[in-house]
Amino acid sequence: MDHSQAPVLDALAAYHAENQTPFTPPGHKQGRGADPRVRAVLGDSVFRSDVLATSGLDDRTSSRGVLAKAQELMADAVGAEQTFFSTCGSSLSVKAAMLSVAGPHEKLLVGRDAHKSVVSGLVLAGIVPVWVDPQWDAERHLAHPPSADAFRAAFAEHPDARGALVTTPTPYGTCSDLPGIAATCHEHGVPLIVDEAWGAHLPFHPDLPTWAMDAGADVCVTSVHKMGSGLEQSSVFHLQGDLIQPEVLKNREDLLGTTSPSVLVYAALDGWRRQMVQHGHALYDDALALAKTVRARIAEIDGLHVHGRDDFCGPGRAADLDPLQVIVDISALGTTGYRIADWIREHHRINLHLSDHRRTSAQLTHADDASSTDALIAALSDVARHADELRPAPTVEVPDPAGLRLEQVMLPRDAFFGRVEQVPWQKAVGRVSAEMLTPYPPGIPAALPGEKLTSEVLHYLRSGVDAGMVVPDAADTEVKTVRVTVEDRA
Repeated sequence: MDHSQAPVLDALAAYHAENQTPFTPPGHKQGRGADPRVRAVLGDSVFRSDVLATSGLDDRTSSRGVLAKAQELMADAVGAEQTFFSTCGSSLSVKAAMLSVAGPHEKLLVGRDAHKSVVSGLVLAGIVPVWVDPQWDAERHLAHPPSADAFRAAFAEHPDARGALVTTPTPYGTCSDLPGIAATCHEHGVPLIVDEAWGAHLPFHPDLPTWAMDAGADVCVTSVHKMGSGLEQSSVFHLQGDLIQPEVLKNREDLLGTTSPSVLVYAALDGWRRQMVQHGHALYDDALALAKTVRARIAEIDGLHVHGRDDFCGPGRAADLDPLQVIVDISALGTTGYRIADWIREHHRINLHLSDHRRTSAQLTHADDASSTDALIAALSDVARHADELRPAPTVEVPDPAGLRLEQVMLPRDAFFGRVEQVPWQKAVGRVSAEMLTPYPPGIPAALPGEKLTSEVLHYLRSGVDAGMVVPDAADTEVKTVRVTVEDRA
C-alpha cells in the first residue's frame, strides 16, 4: 500500500481548501465562536481542524471512505489483518475487546496486574474473572506479568474460560512470554487479548520487544498517545485470526464508543502511522541509542540504580524489557519515589512518569533528544545531592504477595452496583470492597469490587497515601473510609 498517503490529513486539508461552511456541530464553527482567551491558549488551528467526521471530513454517507482507508493503512503498517481507531482511549478499546470474547457470567482469564479499565470492563459486562497471578520479585517488591505456565494452569482448572487477557508491556517496561500464552490459548481454541497500551512503538524496530500480533495474539489494544505521536485518547485495536469476528469487535466498540469522534485524534493517528512507516526505524535507532546513554549516565549518580534486563528478566521474572522505560531505584537515598518526583517537578519543572515507594521512572520516546535528557540527568543529579531534605520519608507498608492477593467473593458487577456503605478503613477489614482502590500511576487496582479486604492491603493503601501515593478512584481519596457492600443480616 502507498504509505505516503494520509487519508484523514488529506481530507482535512481539502476541507480547509474548499472553505466549507458548517451548519453542524461543533458549535464553535471553526473557532469563530470560541472565546479569544481560549484561542490564545489553544491556538486557532485546533478549532479549525475540529470538524465532524461525517458531514465534514467526509460526506453524509462516508462515501469517500476516509476513515476506512486510514485504518487499512494502519493495519498494513503493522501486519494486522484489521485495525479500528478509537478516540476514547485504550480504556474503551480493551472493554470492547473483552466484550467480544466473553459475556455475562462467562469466564475470562485475566492477569491480576491488569489496568483499572479491564476491571471496569468486568463490572460493565458481568464477566467472571479468573485471576492469574503475576510473577513476584520479592527482593525488589515488584510484579512482572504472569507466566505462560500460570495461564496453562488456569485453563486446566477452568477449561470453560472463553479466553485470556494479559497486560504487556507493563508500565515498568516488563514483557510477558506472549508466544507461550498465545499458544496456550489456541490449544484451547480461545482467543488472547493483549492490553499493549504501552507498546505502540514495538512493531517499528527489531530491537524492541516482540509485539502482540507477531506473537500470535488475536486482539491487541494499543494507546498511541503513550509511546507514539498520537494525541491523548488516541487508541487502536488490531485483529487477526478467526477466533473473533471483526463485525463483533466493531459492534462492541460501537456499543461503548462515542458518536462524536474527534477528527483531531484521527488525524494524529493517521500522521503517526505514516511517520513510523517512513522514518520509524531510524527514529528508534536514535531513541534506543539515547536510552543506552541515559541509563549509563544515571547509573553514575550516587544513590541511584537503573533497572535493566539483569534485574527484570529471567526465570520467574519477565520475558523481555522495553529499554525506553527507564526505571530508577532510589531506595538508597532513604526516601520515596513520590518525594523524588515532587521535588524534581518543583525545582526543575520536570514531570517524571511512574513513582512508587522505592522507584521513579522516565519514559523516553522517539521525541526525546540530548536537550531533554540532559535536563533529566541534571534534575536526578540535583535531587540526589539534596536527598537529606527528603528524609525521613514515611514508610509504605508493602505486603508480600500473599498479603496483597485478595479473595474474590462476589462478581465485580454485583459488588459495584449492589447496596453499599462507607465505613472507616479500620472497620473495612473482612468486608467486601464495592469500589476500585487504585494507586495511580500505574493504575493497577490494589483492591477490586467483590474482593474481601484485608488488614495488610488497607494498611498498604493508608500508609501509601500518607507517603504520597495517589488513589484517585476511591470515593474517599485519602482512604480514611472505604466503600463496601452491605452484608445481609437475615
